[in-house]
Amino acid sequence: MVGGALAAGVLVGAVGCGTPPAPRAAPGPVSEPHARSAQPGTGGAPNRGAPTPEPSSAPACPEGGVRLVETGGDAGMGLRVEGFQLINCGTGAYVLEGYPQVWLRDGRNELLDVSVEHGSAGITTGVPDIDAAPQRVTLAPGQAAAWSVVWRNLVNDAAVPATTVPVLEIEPRPGAPRLWLRPARPFDLGNTGRLGISAWTAVAR
Repeated sequence: MVGGALAAGVLVGAVGCGTPPAPRAAPGPVSEPHARSAQPGTGGAPNRGAPTPEPSSAPACPEGGVRLVETGGDAGMGLRVEGFQLINCGTGAYVLEGYPQVWLRDGRNELLDVSVEHGSAGITTGVPDIDAAPQRVTLAPGQAAAWSVVWRNLVNDAAVPATTVPVLEIEPRPGAPRLWLRPARPFDLGNTGRLGISAWTAVAR
């Protein structure tokens, strides 16, 4: 017993006089996959670890299967002409006939009291693109139809406020979902209270 106690004391003393063992290394950061939020309205749970898709260069196709774009125009001597296209971004044929239905809105999206007329009569003369006869246009996927608007920036009554149109709303064909667009240059109608539009025409591809 004495020998055993002496041996234990020697062992304890040896441990007490030596270098203490190095502490255990702290655990490194735990790698967790980043959570990507579910898309609004999908009701899905976050998709953990899934790669984020690259953004598309083209906007999603609207509900009606067509997209409205502005193509530019001309302005000279107070006469304005602005062109637009309707692109079939859907998967089936899209048939147009006659004229689009057009509404003009202010910066608060309130309807403006402006007369939208077919053709350029009463505004100007000699604009073939505006005064061409209506025709039936069938758009295959990827094809487009064009239409234009014409107006005069004219103030002939100082007592009547000038009208500016920053928002364009159209119905491409009866019953179709309406499309909204903010033109690059708001329509400066002065106080004429009138805008002329052309019929649909096919765009050669």
